[in-house]
Amino acid sequence: MLKSTLSALWLATLAWGRLQAEDSGDNVKSIGVRTHTLVQPYLDSDMQSRWYDFGGDTIIRTDQYIRLTSDHPSQTGWLFSRVPLTATNWEIEVEFKIHGKNQLYGDGFAMWLTRERGKVGPVFGSADNFEGLGIFFDTYKNNRPGVVFPYVMAMVGDGKTSYSKNTDGKENEFAGCSARGIRQASIPTKFRLTYFQDKFLKLELQYKSESEWTLCFETNQPPAIPQVAYLGFSAETGELSDNHDIISINAKNLYTAQPTGRPTPGSGRGKKSASKEGGSWTWFFMKIMLFFLVVGGGYVGYTAWRANNKRSHRF
Repeated sequence: MLKSTLSALWLATLAWGRLQAEDSGDNVKSIGVRTHTLVQPYLDSDMQSRWYDFGGDTIIRTDQYIRLTSDHPSQTGWLFSRVPLTATNWEIEVEFKIHGKNQLYGDGFAMWLTRERGKVGPVFGSADNFEGLGIFFDTYKNNRPGVVFPYVMAMVGDGKTSYSKNTDGKENEFAGCSARGIRQASIPTKFRLTYFQDKFLKLELQYKSESEWTLCFETNQPPAIPQVAYLGFSAETGELSDNHDIISINAKNLYTAQPTGRPTPGSGRGKKSASKEGGSWTWFFMKIMLFFLVVGGGYVGYTAWRANNKRSHRF
């Protein structure tokens, strides 16, 4: 009985520890952001998108893709939201495809969250000296020894600093990773960018196998995003070329859920409620453990008294 009692106590302790681990995390929920989500067929009956503008050499096949650049030299294409992204905390998941017929290819494409929108320029088809966040999918190596390409990197623009194209942004890099195999991948390629204001910024990639997300970078010191920031994409080709396709864009507003009342997007009050709930469960399991300790101690004491009693009768 003592062995079974101790086993039960051990299981209760494990269960309590697991519950504490689950309660310690934020209960993050999401709501789709229609104004920044774009899926097939992309265009309405007037051959326009209600929420996005596009220009340059961009081609839209309503049943397949939004092609920012085709596999031809000297092309530039862009796609930008018409309204700014106002969510404080958000997640943007994009399916894309980089492919072409040539052994030498370039240059790449970018995702933007910037104060200005739809301006053509030398940074993957968009304007230099931008203010906001740029995520660059660079497929052509200019001059960056020791780095494997394609390379994915983030740059935080202050509106004054230029992107260093000659060194593939080495001086401008906020964070990044190599992603060999992201071009001509045999599976749908995706990236997922998650941002919680003042908490973290995380970029994940899917290109090795379906539903397998590879962490590119994560930081608990995220950059400040302009309060008015447009979501956009751009690409460019030079002497070398490639197809740069956007297949789908799914944007979500993230918030921490509250046990009672309506959820408040971007609020941290859900964490306090979760801690209260965790405290009640902690007290519950503490009482269970105390019960088993009392029962186990009583049984040990009774066994010892019985053994002593038998010895006294023997003599």
